Amino acid sequence: MKKIKLLNIPNFYSSYYLLGLSQEYKVKYKNDINFNNFNNKPILIFQINDKIAVIDNDDPSGVNQQLYEIADIYFATNKLIDNESYNQEKVRPLYPHYPINIVPLYLSLFGLNLLKYFKFKDLSRQIYNLLRRPFFKQHENISNKENFIFFSSNIWKKEPLANQIRAEFIRFCKADPRIEFKGGFIPRSDGNNYGFDNELNTIKYSPKKFSKLSAMSKIALNNPAVCGAVSWRLAEYLNQGLFVLSFPFKIELPKNLRQDIDVNFIQHVDEYKGVFDKILNNHEFYESIAAKGKIYFDSYCTPRAQAKHIVELILNS
Repeated sequence: MKKIKLLNIPNFYSSYYLLGLSQEYKVKYKNDINFNNFNNKPILIFQINDKIAVIDNDDPSGVNQQLYEIADIYFATNKLIDNESYNQEKVRPLYPHYPINIVPLYLSLFGLNLLKYFKFKDLSRQIYNLLRRPFFKQHENISNKENFIFFSSNIWKKEPLANQIRAEFIRFCKADPRIEFKGGFIPRSDGNNYGFDNELNTIKYSPKKFSKLSAMSKIALNNPAVCGAVSWRLAEYLNQGLFVLSFPFKIELPKNLRQDIDVNFIQHVDEYKGVFDKILNNHEFYESIAAKGKIYFDSYCTPRAQAKHIVELILNS
């Protein structure tokens, strides 16, 4: 079995990859003072054989050039297509993934080092964030879902286009008598809801409740996230076997999701009605895309599949 040496202690955004690597390989943590500045960050640094790899799970603000120079290969969750920083030779894209609960594994891997390199408040926050997430499981693909849609989201201060896309989706679902809708925008803590008061809900859903309600949905909306990232919810939607209605990606994937095969891409909110009409009146169309999206996830996106993909690329780099 191949041995992997973890060189830093990442935050909960790397939980998916910690699980996958631990399932497939012998993983141990070895403190390296050169990487202590990256503890409690959305970055995982590890070594296999004599090669160093970086998995960057941060929002797409550009490659960390310090780590890029050290790494033999640099994986980016959100490898923006039109960004010079991400087009460097050693940068590789990753498949969709999402944070999961790995508290037992997290404590086992890092042990007392957590107390040594984390402030108690920071460690408590990490454990809390992990505990709130669901454990990973491969969902079964459930057909014949009711016409129920759950969609809940924050209002982003610096993403007006994404806010508008989601607001129009909420309005459409609420107005369509064929749909039983639950959710809406979460009111902002500063009280400025940017004119979306009619799209607000009064409930803030925990990650576990969010996941449970999402799995019941007939349709899941995937829109550009912060800075053009793809939300981690996409991976969860695909795992749950949902029909994914998506706006075009601004990031690169190792293997693209295919239009009208794995997902249904649209360009504008005016297309909501046509897609809903087609989905609700053509069960074969709906079922085919939901099933193919699930096959994509099971083939490429599970923690094990991603760990194998990553290590293979490292060893061949």
